[in-house]
Amino acid sequence: MASLLNMVSVPPRISPPSHARTPSFQARPVLPPFSLSFSRRRLSIRATETDTNEVKSQAPGTAPSKAGSSFNQLLGIKGAAQETNKWKIRLQLTKPVTWPPLVWGVVCGAAASGNFHWNFEDVAKSIVCMMMSGPFLTGYTQTLNDWYDREIDAINEPYRPIPSGAISENEVITQIWVLLLGGISLAGILDIWAGHDFPIVFYLAVGGALLSYIYSAPPLKLKQNGWIGNFALGASYISLPWWAGQALFGTLTPDIIVLTLLYSIAGLGIAIVNDFKSIEGDRALGLQSLPVAFGAETAKWICVGAIDITQLSVAGYLLGADKPFYALALVALIIPQVIFQFKYFLQDPVKYDVKYQASAQPFLVLGLLVTALATSH
Repeated sequence: MASLLNMVSVPPRISPPSHARTPSFQARPVLPPFSLSFSRRRLSIRATETDTNEVKSQAPGTAPSKAGSSFNQLLGIKGAAQETNKWKIRLQLTKPVTWPPLVWGVVCGAAASGNFHWNFEDVAKSIVCMMMSGPFLTGYTQTLNDWYDREIDAINEPYRPIPSGAISENEVITQIWVLLLGGISLAGILDIWAGHDFPIVFYLAVGGALLSYIYSAPPLKLKQNGWIGNFALGASYISLPWWAGQALFGTLTPDIIVLTLLYSIAGLGIAIVNDFKSIEGDRALGLQSLPVAFGAETAKWICVGAIDITQLSVAGYLLGADKPFYALALVALIIPQVIFQFKYFLQDPVKYDVKYQASAQPFLVLGLLVTALATSH
């Protein structure tokens, strides 16, 4: 499974040569019912948006094609090659590298339900639920996020699909709506398929879509606040798919809701790792990420504390629930994470972020499955 830390690609802010011009964009709402406008004065006070016409572009107009990777382009991660095929560009906007955490969340929810069986119908249901959570609703989230970041990307990465003009604004908006409506439709189908009297999967999908919107879009734009934004991100990638998987095959209970929201605090810590690469750009744009608000040294310890203390708390919960073997298994999975934190992340969170993610995160996601199996018995 791909690292949870790649749940949202946040490339480092760069300061390339000053001779390039910034592409200009006409402000255009994607979801009109939620769109509000603010005066330039208020925007400057709250530092919520940056007018690209007021900031001189310092980025090259195009990314070097020779240095780009076609594989990275398909996954939607940095280092991507320039592409002209519209379908490949559409796939790039959905960032497939961010789908696996949602798929894993559905697996954990199905396991926690205690009612999943290895027959054709249950496997088919789970695959549809994974499609809803991953390609459709996560794809919607990532495309929406790129749309609302288009002016920032025009400064820092003008070669990305939207600011470079590789895909038109109308095509992006159409993609957002198709993915959103497709995901919500699949949720409704799952409720009918499961025979639910109350369409819980549908409402989870609608709630997740709304959370994605207020995470990326003004006026709320939760991502501007390090605490709220990162927790919303953690809940979206851990709690929501788990709830969908469990509701599909069983009953979503209050104790599971609390437990998964607690685990989302670990997701908050995971999300902080990406913020270290963007400290200078976030500071310049007025974004209050935790490394900006508290400084890199303090933010490092907030990050590892959120990850480790949360998992230890869950282990304590399992022990109190008379599941000592599951609790010990979870502690055993926490130990290597702590080792890799000291070996890589705490040494240099920017230089070693990829090594840390690749080394530590598999143990965290296995811990999620251990917890899910514990709650199913």
